[in-house]
Amino acid sequence: MNSQIFHPFVLPFVIGMAFVLAYCVVGLFRVIGQLPKDDRKKFWRSLVTPKTAWANIRDLFGDCLFHVKIWKRNPVLGYMHSAIAFGWFMIIVIGHVMLFTLKPLEGVEAEGLARIFPNFYYPIFFKHFAEETPIFAFLMDFFLLMIISGILIAVVKKIHSKMVGVKRIMHFGFADNMIRFALWTIFPFRLIAEKSDIMAFWWLYSLDLMVFMFMLPFTRYMHIPTEALFILLRHAGLKPREPRKGYALAQIYSCPSCGLCIDACPMSVNDKNSGNTSAYFMKRLRNGDKEEAQRIAETCMQCGKCVAVCPVSIESCDIKMSQREAVPYQIKSDHSYLENVAAETKENAKVLYFAGCMTQLTPKIMRSMKQIMEAAGEKYEFMDQDGGICCGRPMLLSGKKAEAQAMMAKNTELIMKSGAKRLVLSCPICYKVFKEEYHLEGIEILHHTQYINELLKKGKLKVEQNDINYVYHDPCELGRAFGVYDEPREVIGSIGHLRKAKSEKELSICCGGSLGSFNLTQQERDEITANSVNDLMFNHPDEIVTACPLCLKTFARKSAVAVKDIAEVVASQLR
Repeated sequence: MNSQIFHPFVLPFVIGMAFVLAYCVVGLFRVIGQLPKDDRKKFWRSLVTPKTAWANIRDLFGDCLFHVKIWKRNPVLGYMHSAIAFGWFMIIVIGHVMLFTLKPLEGVEAEGLARIFPNFYYPIFFKHFAEETPIFAFLMDFFLLMIISGILIAVVKKIHSKMVGVKRIMHFGFADNMIRFALWTIFPFRLIAEKSDIMAFWWLYSLDLMVFMFMLPFTRYMHIPTEALFILLRHAGLKPREPRKGYALAQIYSCPSCGLCIDACPMSVNDKNSGNTSAYFMKRLRNGDKEEAQRIAETCMQCGKCVAVCPVSIESCDIKMSQREAVPYQIKSDHSYLENVAAETKENAKVLYFAGCMTQLTPKIMRSMKQIMEAAGEKYEFMDQDGGICCGRPMLLSGKKAEAQAMMAKNTELIMKSGAKRLVLSCPICYKVFKEEYHLEGIEILHHTQYINELLKKGKLKVEQNDINYVYHDPCELGRAFGVYDEPREVIGSIGHLRKAKSEKELSICCGGSLGSFNLTQQERDEITANSVNDLMFNHPDEIVTACPLCLKTFARKSAVAVKDIAEVVASQLR
């Protein structure tokens, strides 16, 4: 213990801390100021709403400190992140508790908060200025060693990533590499300084903290303070309006560039496409590289797997869509034909079936759905039996919102005048846009997997059992987007034997036929499809079942076994 109440070695830390606090305050006002007025109201309201307040507290601890989502995916990486984050948090907390509870430092007579504000560096350098009690000393050493153990795993990950279960890691520039080295050395310097009380190490510890804080805003480590703001904004129910402003800006700086989405992305089956993943997209936006960010946004298949595995729940697909909307694509479109489409009232129809463009190109799905509805005795109408209006999703994917809205307005008119109370869709792409973009008051929207499962449970459909081993592929727009996982599996289980794929449900691999990408070549798509088929064949099924016409057509080109839509399977087994 040193009897003095001040030493110049604390100045680098004090200067660095003052800088990063000022930067964060300015950034906070910038993000909030860029939010549209209605989003700002939603944000402030959410802070005092009990339900969202609890969600904020839960995720601030779960995502920022304990990294529970990474633990679920990879326990080694989960420990690495939580050891550093939670350990750092705890030694700061313990330092402040010590300052409050121990006797006043020599020369500092103030009590409580008055001790901290004029001398806020004391908790960071406590062992130089005061004596600890044994329990506090133990706790401080325990958490300090926890942090160092996490750093050792980080070093291993950098040198040999496969040892911690990571195939690919991100490549960084000078600034990110320098701040990472600063982070790795902060806590060893502190440990040596506390155990030896050699002044040179106190200086190194303080200078290291200053370097880390001055570089923080200009590197990926800015996610440490920004992630807390992002969590608050996310629970307010906001959506990105622009690719680099307001809510999107908070997400960009909350991305830790951990690279977990690189291995998860279907495009990474080809190593040259690993640079087209969401981690690099967010990095390009953060660095202001608009052209490269635009290219990645246009290459993305919008399958959503990066969002599913993201440890901080960054909505990268939505940001890519806002990036596309910011570009005036030269797409000519004539919607004058919509005026000639008449809407008919079908008073007896309880169910309105909308096949959609892709199902129209796969007529066996439509025939199967007709068989199923007639066998169940359903009163239904076929909305687009002789062709119809696209749901609008392809136009939305290309950023042409006005053109999509014209289609949606006409479809809404047709649906509302149909007299039906239920809308059934065979295409997950249509299902997604009808659920998210349409406003169909009083009409229940169902995917055909949900609808068929309901008919079976109510006893309206009777099916024969067989001995076929099926594997089910979760379509991206149905599974990850809406969590429809159980219904199709229940349907298949009522007919035959369901075997597991290697990657299922939210980790299911995109078929490769996605409409979302503008730039992928057919060869690149075929590589993704072959990888997905291999994943599905993990347990040697007899047939592949999917619930998406696009997935059906895509898999059929690469699969050695039969590929069927779930409606086909049910129709073939009707009693």
